Amino acid sequence: MHMKNIAIFASGSGTNAERIIKYFEKKEHADVGVVLTNNPSAGVIKRAQSCNVNVEIFNRNDFYHSNRVIDVLKKYSPDLIVLAGFLWLVPQTFVKDYEGKIINIHPALLPKFGGKGMYGMHVHEAVIKSGEIKSGITIHHVNDIYDDGQIIFQDSFELSDDETPESLAQKIHALEYKHFPVIIDKLLA
Repeated sequence: MHMKNIAIFASGSGTNAERIIKYFEKKEHADVGVVLTNNPSAGVIKRAQSCNVNVEIFNRNDFYHSNRVIDVLKKYSPDLIVLAGFLWLVPQTFVKDYEGKIINIHPALLPKFGGKGMYGMHVHEAVIKSGEIKSGITIHHVNDIYDDGQIIFQDSFELSDDETPESLAQKIHALEYKHFPVIIDKLLA
């Protein structure tokens, strides 16, 4: 059986990336081959290295104006590319090369609260300010528009009366950790 390969793009601390890596360490059919980051001081680098996963660091020019990132990916030939807290818009050529193989997780119920600048605490603050009674996560395919790709999975919960962006972030993280690795696994099956 062909061992499926996952590439993760992350820009931040890498808690989701680490959960995914650890989930697949116990699986025999898939593995995280590489973590790519656009942030040389991202926490995800140490997390990936401590799990013996290769890390590739790239800059804006590598991503948007050269083939460097595509060349790195060719080396690992991923069956799925997972954006786990990756903040840059994926270029159109890249989306074409990996059509249907790039997924992202968003910390709100799309199509609401998506788009440029809608990440992390910005999302949670907007959700609370809008008076929404629910929030949750959305796992979706990636196209060349922020948070616009076809939705694969959503899970939600009701906000409490005294919800803060911080308490909301904690609940969202719990849902991400619970569902993201499992959905990735299903997509690879």
